[in-house]
Amino acid sequence: MRLFIAIELDSCGDFFRGIQDKIDSSSLKLIFTKNYHLTLKFLGEIGEKEIEKIKERLARVKFEAFELCADRIGFFPNEKYIKVIWIGIENNQRVRDLQQSIDKCLSDIFSKEKNFHPHITLARVKFVRDKEELKKNVLDIDIGKKHFKVNGFKLIKSILTPGGPVYENLEEFEA
Repeated sequence: MRLFIAIELDSCGDFFRGIQDKIDSSSLKLIFTKNYHLTLKFLGEIGEKEIEKIKERLARVKFEAFELCADRIGFFPNEKYIKVIWIGIENNQRVRDLQQSIDKCLSDIFSKEKNFHPHITLARVKFVRDKEELKKNVLDIDIGKKHFKVNGFKLIKSILTPGGPVYENLEEFEA
């Protein structure tokens, strides 16, 4: 099964949907994200036997609740080749520390994240007719600053479907 570890942000759904509503999709084909989260580590395809071991390791990760701030919008992999529209997180050492703690506790099973870039995916771009128009539209969106509290993270199963991924929470780990 396909797994990842993330901070779930469904409580901020109205904020993220409001930004999605400002994206002019007349010259492109988008698949909007419906479940908002900040991925801490993508694990990939995992056998059923490994899940308990992963849960046991993640239960050892200790951290205190903290606050994050969404403060900008951007593209992956870059503005020349746009595949994802995302909301970025203000530089925050606490989320980086949490991600590194997760990496460390799973280091003998999974490789270390090389370029952790905390973000929330808003949309996946399937087709763009006018890239410059898209860039202008998206980069002109004033998202302001959205603060939210992080009280835990989850081990999540991702089931890929034609309508987008469907997520199932396997375990929650609280601060």
